[in-house]
Amino acid sequence: MLIQHLSRSRSAIARAARQSVTSSSRRTLFVPTAVRQADLVQDMYLSELRKYKPTPIKPSDAEGHVQKFAAPKAPQTPEESNIAGDLKAYEEQQVELEGQVETGGASAKEEDWFEEEEEEEAAPAH
Repeated sequence: MLIQHLSRSRSAIARAARQSVTSSSRRTLFVPTAVRQADLVQDMYLSELRKYKPTPIKPSDAEGHVQKFAAPKAPQTPEESNIAGDLKAYEEQQVELEGQVETGGASAKEEDWFEEEEEEEAAPAH
């Protein structure tokens, strides 16, 4: 009896294994795909994109937007300027020193630009 029971269980297990293999192969045999539905807006957009032809670019298109290049004026070299006159004017300048008293005037008193606010005395508590 035990032998018959074991053989039946083996056959039942083998049958179940065959059914699971065939059922899984059946599932993978057909892969569901989405049915493509017509999208009118997308079709119109794509057709307009295909029809579009950009205007060719001409070299004269940039004329109103780009300035013409003009080389800057060359700087004046030191030989061309009046070096002797500039040197004489420099030597005749009066030297200014900080803190020196001006001639012909009273000494200027330094002004205190920092303003302190007066502290109000605190009113006595209670």
